[in-house]
This record gives sequence, structure tokens and C-alpha cells, in this order.
Amino acid sequence: MTSKEKVAALREEMQKNNVDAFIVYSADPHMSEYLPEEWQERSWLSGFLGSAGFVVITKDKAGLWTDGRYYTQAATELDGSGIDLFKDGLEDTPNYIDWIISEIPANGKVAVNALATSHANWELLTQKLNSKNITLVDLPLLKEIWKDRGAPSKNPIFVHPVERAGKSVAEKIAAIRQKMEDQEATVHIISSLDDVAWTLNLRGSDVESNPVFLGYIVITKNDAILFTDLEKMQVESRKQMDEAWVKMKPYEEFYNCLKEYKNEKVLVSPNSNQSIFEALKSENQFIKAAVPGNLMKAQKNETELEGFRKVMVRDGVAMVKFLYWLTHSAGKEAMNEYSIGEKLRNFRAEGENFVGESFNSIIGYKGNGAVIHYSAKSEGSKEVTNDGSILVDSGGQYLEGTTDITRTLALGAVSEEFKVNSTLVLQGMIRLSMVKFPKGTRGVQLDVLARLPLWMNGKDYNHGTGHGVGSFMNVHEGPQNIRKDMNPQELLVGMVCSNEPGYYVEGEYGIRHENLIAVKEAETTVSGTFYEFETLTYCPFFKDTIVKNILSEEEIAWLNNYHKTCEEKIAPYLEGEVKDWFMELVSPL
Repeated sequence: MTSKEKVAALREEMQKNNVDAFIVYSADPHMSEYLPEEWQERSWLSGFLGSAGFVVITKDKAGLWTDGRYYTQAATELDGSGIDLFKDGLEDTPNYIDWIISEIPANGKVAVNALATSHANWELLTQKLNSKNITLVDLPLLKEIWKDRGAPSKNPIFVHPVERAGKSVAEKIAAIRQKMEDQEATVHIISSLDDVAWTLNLRGSDVESNPVFLGYIVITKNDAILFTDLEKMQVESRKQMDEAWVKMKPYEEFYNCLKEYKNEKVLVSPNSNQSIFEALKSENQFIKAAVPGNLMKAQKNETELEGFRKVMVRDGVAMVKFLYWLTHSAGKEAMNEYSIGEKLRNFRAEGENFVGESFNSIIGYKGNGAVIHYSAKSEGSKEVTNDGSILVDSGGQYLEGTTDITRTLALGAVSEEFKVNSTLVLQGMIRLSMVKFPKGTRGVQLDVLARLPLWMNGKDYNHGTGHGVGSFMNVHEGPQNIRKDMNPQELLVGMVCSNEPGYYVEGEYGIRHENLIAVKEAETTVSGTFYEFETLTYCPFFKDTIVKNILSEEEIAWLNNYHKTCEEKIAPYLEGEVKDWFMELVSPL
């Protein structure tokens, strides 16, 4: 079926159930950003493949809301679907709940799938809709029309050993129980897949590019229970659970087990799905707060940080070999955006303990670089020659850590405007890399540093400057970030973030420069404790697109020192023409 036919089939189900509007969030029962194939409901219905966005279907209208990363992509992928694009974040874009209220009759009915709706969204919807006497109900209507959605994977669940995790399962559960006690909780539910995997030092591959598996954890004062597909548990995984006194039960028993809890104080994240709250709401008291392990996971211990440093050398070697191949082969051999991504994956696969990509590589040639989360298709992707610019945003999953890096380079002639803008983006990245900041600083307070060179020239970008990154875990991780949004989470020692300002000219080119950075303590003065960033990524920038007089002497010194570090880390693993080319690349600006 086409998207238009799917929407029509959904409207038939809505009519049968007297539903005036149906909301399809981009979510699974674990509120994941990247979804198992069988839970990609919004993508299946609309044809829009971005990781963020949701669809609202009424009896005669349809809309998709998504953020600035996907405006261009969504407009293309929604073409012909009958679904209108609403650009979330722009002043004239209506709030989706207000839009629903304006489009359906008073005393109407709105439906969602509670399994794929967060409690926070359910509460907000209920509050706003009830004020207009509109009812919210749980009706998984897409079950009736998406018949071939597939089944969960049977990929094995394997051990992430303490030698790489830095802390044992028992230590992590003890720390979580202490936080439960602090909040007077008697039961704690963990439903987000990365928190489940981190807590139990287990990994899997149920979600593409993310080393996680489908599972829930329930922790009480005396018990810890993992609910997952027990057939997937390897012998060593079972042994690790037994040694940590973690019980194991089938995944499908989770909701029935929740109904057994009575008169408990349940610590559960408001971002957990609504079905969890429905199963527990009888005779229990909720403590709605962030999962304690989420912040623990974000603050990498020294073992995890050392893992990052090791894989960054490995990843840097792969990137340098790839960039040499790309710059020397473009225009001489046939290639397209998709085949370039495959080639990059092959270079990474030569490295020790490579597991896979940390996300689908974003290879944007010329105008496609302006599509912020562009994804080249295997069929019909753009041919690449030795002309113009290319943006390469990619990353790897290694047993010791996760990488995410972007380099934008010229494959041939580029305009002076491109070089100026590329330098302004690089300048912003350098300024954020150099900053020293007091303890208690939030990411929103540092975001301006990366944007200021662009702002001073009347330019900006529609995405965050930095996101958290996991340790052999999801490439996007919270609770910290560096962006315009007012996130109250302060930056803490051990947190790993991306540093990735950009600039995009639709239809012409995109520019993004990205390294990973880790928060570390710098010094303590009479004014208090100050932090700074350790740059983790080792891969040079291209001097032929840098306008030197834009950069200050201090910024040039930073770049030269960075390139010297890249030389020390990467050069021992290179030889021949690749090494000669690399040494020129890292020579002082």
C-alpha cells in the first residue's frame, strides 16, 4: 500500500471505533529513539524515515510534526502522501494538541496506542483534551492494518564484561537501590533499553546500530528481575545474572507481573509508556522521576573513558585511510553516496573489536549535505565526482566504546562563500573545545560559543550542538546535551558529548564539523571548581577550506596542537603514500 492508501485504511478503522483523531508517535514500548523494525509505525504509515516526528490523522486531514533536522527530508518523503508537514519549532507552527482541538468536534474522541505513548504525553493530552470535553482512549488501531510488521529478533544477548564496563552488575544495582531508598521507593521500573543494558552489563542487537535488546527490569529492596526473551540469553549472560542475584522471566510476563504489586511506592520515569502506569495504578503510589541509572550511565568511569580513547585511535586510523581513498579516487572511479558509506564501513571493519556502525552513515554530496540527517539509498543515490563538497557524518560501535565524527571537505572546486562558512563552523567548534566553565554549568549556557561566529554573520543551524554518547551503547544518550533548549541537567565530570555545529544552504551544500568531547576537572580557584573538555576524536581537518584570517591566534594554536595530537596518535599506524598525505594534512596552519 502507498502512504495515502494506509491513511485511508486507518480512517476506516477510526470510523468503526468512532475516533475523530489518531496519533502515531515515533516510539516503541521502551520509548526508544531508534526503533525495532516491528515498531516503526510512523515510518510505515507516512513514508517519513527520520528518527523524530509524529503523525496526527483526523477524518479529513493529516499532519506530521518534526524538527529542524528533518524539514527538507520530510518535505520530500511526504510528497504525495496527503500528509501535511508541520515544522515544529517555528513560530507559526501550531501545537499539535491545539491543532487537534481545532479540527475535531467538542465531545470528540482521540486515540493512541498506550504501549507507544509516554506517560508524560498521555498526561498532557488528557489535561488539554479534557478541558474541551474530548476523550483520550487507548486503541492500537494500526494493528488492524499493518499485518506484516514482522517479529522481534532472535539475536543473542551477550555479556559486556566488567573489564570494559568498569563496574559490576551488583555495584550498579546497589547504587540504584541507594537512590531508591533516598526517594523512599519500594519498587523501581526500568524500561528504556539502554538503561536496561547498562544496568546489567549486557548487550544485544535488537535495534539497528544500537547494542541493546528488548527487556524490562523491576528492582525491589530484595529482588531484581529481568524480563526478556530467555532463549536469547547466552550461557555467560545467564551466569552473570545468577552471580548478581538477578532473576529472569519471559518478556511477555512483564505487564501481568506489574499487576501483582499493591501498596508500593513505585519509582518510574514519566517517559515510560502509559501501559506501565495502567498496569500499576491500582493501589500503588507513583514517584515520577528520572531513572537513577540514567545519570550514572552518563558519567563515564575511567575504564569507560579509556575505552573511548582506545577506539578513537582505531576509528581515526579508519577515517584517515577512508579520507585518503575518497580524495584520491573521486572523479577517477565510479562512486555514489551509498557506495561511499559502504566503503567507510569496510575501513572501520578492519579495526579490532568492530561490531558495526553506530548509526547509518550520512554521506551528503553537494546539495544533499544540506539535508541534516540525509540517508542515501542503495538504489539511485547521487553520483560523486571530484567537484564540490561532501559531508561525511558517521560512527562505529566497538566493544570498548562508541564513535561519532563528521568531516566536511572539498572534492574539487568550492566557492569562497563555502570556505568562509566552513571556517565559521570550525571556529565555533574550536571555541567550544577550548572553553573552561564553572561547575554547575548547563549545556544551554555553552551552546552560544559554537554558534557565535555564525550569529555574528547572521547565520545559524537548526539542530543541537551536542548530544550525549554512550559507551558501546546508543550514539544518542541523555540526560545532558548542548543546545538552545533549557535542559536543567548540568554537565558533570565523565560525561561524553558531541561538539558539532553546522551551516546549511538548501540545494547547494551542508557543512558540519564534529568531534566527541569529555567533561573533566580543570582547576579549583577562589571562585570555585572549573571544568573543561578533553577532545576524544583524532582526525584532522582540511586546511584547503580554512580561511586563516578568520581565526584568532589562539584558535590557530588550538588547531595546530590538535593536529599534532592526531599525528602522535594516528601516524604510527599509517605507511606509504597515505602517511605522507596525512603528515601534510596535520602540518601547522
